[in-house]
Amino acid sequence: MTPAPGKIVCVGRNYADHAAELGSDVPAEPLIFLKPPSAVIAAGDPIRVPPDAGRVDYEGEIGLVVGSRCSRVSEDEAWSHIGGVVALNDVTARDLQNADGQWTRAKGIDTFCPVGNVVDASAVLPERLAVTTTVNGEVRQHAEASRMVFSPRHLVSFISHVMTLEAGDLIATGTPEGVGPVSPGDVVEVTLSCGSAVRNPVEGGETLAPAG
Repeated sequence: MTPAPGKIVCVGRNYADHAAELGSDVPAEPLIFLKPPSAVIAAGDPIRVPPDAGRVDYEGEIGLVVGSRCSRVSEDEAWSHIGGVVALNDVTARDLQNADGQWTRAKGIDTFCPVGNVVDASAVLPERLAVTTTVNGEVRQHAEASRMVFSPRHLVSFISHVMTLEAGDLIATGTPEGVGPVSPGDVVEVTLSCGSAVRNPVEGGETLAPAG
C-alpha cells in the first residue's frame, strides 16, 4: 500500500468468539491500540518471524483506509470519511503480547502488517463485509462484519473522538475466532468479500534486539 499510512489504529477483541478463545472478556468500549507504519508490507512480501519471538499468530481483519480528515464525527457520517477497504493481517507475537501486558512490541515488529489492494469504500456496505483467512490453502477464519461487537461505523466515530484521523490512516477492525500460529514455510492469505486480498509467505527473520 502506498503511501504508507500516517498511523494504524487497531481494535482488539471486537468479536466475542475471539475474545473467548483468548480467555478475555468483551470490552465495554472499543479497545484500541496503535501499530507502527514500519510494519506494513504488501502482498507477496514475506512476513519475517524472528527466531526468539515465540509463537507468532495470523489475525485476518477488515481494514479501513481513511479518505478524508475527520475529528469527532457521528456514527451516521463516519462512513463518508472512509475512502477504501483492504484485507489486513494483524500479525502478532503472542508470547510477547502475554509477557508484556501491552501490545506494542508484539504487534509492531517489521513485516507484521500485510495490507492488500484497496477497494473503493463507496461501493461497499460495511455491514455485509466478510473476512476469510487461510494458511497453506486451509480456511482458518471466516466471519461477517455483522458479528463484530462494534460496527465499522461505530469504530470510526469512536476513534475520531479520541484522535483526529487523517487521509491515508488505517483502521484494523479486529479479528474473528480461529487465530493460530504460523511458521517459516507457511503461506497466509486474508481475503475480503469485496475483493481485497493479501497473500504472504512466512520466513525466518533476524533475532530481536536485546532489551536495555
